[in-house]
Amino acid sequence: MKPELIIMLTHNDVTVKNAAEVFDSCKDLPATRWGFKDVGLSKEEMIALNRAMKEAGKTTYLEVVTYTEEGCLEGARLAGECGFDFLTGTVYYPSVDSVLKEYGLKYFPFPGNVGGSPVALTGTIDEIVADAVRLVEAGADGVDLTAYRYTDGDPLELARAVGEKVGMDRLTIAGSVGNEERMDEMTRLGCHAYTMGSALFNGNFVKEGTFRENLEYVLNYCNQ
Repeated sequence: MKPELIIMLTHNDVTVKNAAEVFDSCKDLPATRWGFKDVGLSKEEMIALNRAMKEAGKTTYLEVVTYTEEGCLEGARLAGECGFDFLTGTVYYPSVDSVLKEYGLKYFPFPGNVGGSPVALTGTIDEIVADAVRLVEAGADGVDLTAYRYTDGDPLELARAVGEKVGMDRLTIAGSVGNEERMDEMTRLGCHAYTMGSALFNGNFVKEGTFRENLEYVLNYCNQ
């Protein structure tokens, strides 16, 4: 399975202030999945940006990095009220289920012991795999694995182990895919999707290039 690319309008884990302008400059490109975080824009700006993405035919993602039950419920309601297709991040609480059903949200929570922002993932591979299985059995559509922010082992070994247990079609890799080597690793892994944001703003692929120029490079690379 060829992974989908989720373009995140975030830099250093915050949605950029000019996210609407950046999206508008790139909406004609064949990148079909777009998202951003719940920090950096007002609710009104998030609603407007999500609407613009949907009107352009895109599938949309809100990533929420919070860990308390209250915060996860708030993030789920925000994703629903803004009209997103997917809620990613958070940790799973049964109380979130009713919000997901109310708005018809797809849900990919973080598995494992996560904390901080940027997220750090700790624990053994077996523990994280078991938690991923628990999330899917509880009703999550998949998991949002911060594999490259795993501090206690090999990120690809972890990703393979999680994907083998829950299904690669349920596995999204979140964060830190910012060069050709890691893009190749994602292709070999065959996961559902992976996110990319800061690398495009930092010009990782086209030095001193615009966000659009970097995204064009990535899309062309993915299609080779």
